[in-house]
Amino acid sequence: MSAFLPPGIGMTSADQFDLLLPMFAMVLLTFAVWMAMYRSRIREIRARRIRIQNLATRGDAAQQFQDTRAADNFQNLFELPVLFHAGVLATVMLGLASPLLEILAWVFVLSRVAHSFIHVTYNRVIHRFYVYAFGGFVLLAYWIVLAVGWLSVPAS
Repeated sequence: MSAFLPPGIGMTSADQFDLLLPMFAMVLLTFAVWMAMYRSRIREIRARRIRIQNLATRGDAAQQFQDTRAADNFQNLFELPVLFHAGVLATVMLGLASPLLEILAWVFVLSRVAHSFIHVTYNRVIHRFYVYAFGGFVLLAYWIVLAVGWLSVPAS
């Protein structure tokens, strides 16, 4: 079966749910970054003896913490990925999964894994930017393919 068949053609209901795997991978990445953020913050709170009350607001925390990479990346995982999750759920609900959409979903997830790795490790902004932009264009392509598939479904 060609990866470029129109969405929904030749896909079984099991294939529709295979598209949930990249979404679960994105959820796993989000929780991994969340745990890294708390590990980093607890380590810094203890090492620098930061009073918990000094972290009452996001602004307070930004002034207190020296290493905000994991926290910043955690926030990033609720920007473009929100459109990813919505797109995958819409695809499955509409029964429009296709090999092309599954490939685009996995490529987007891999771009977010690379973005998170760069962000929480060496944090070279230009590298992060290229990976972020690439993932954004992949997500845009996903939504275009989804929209074309939805618009090509005959009305019942």
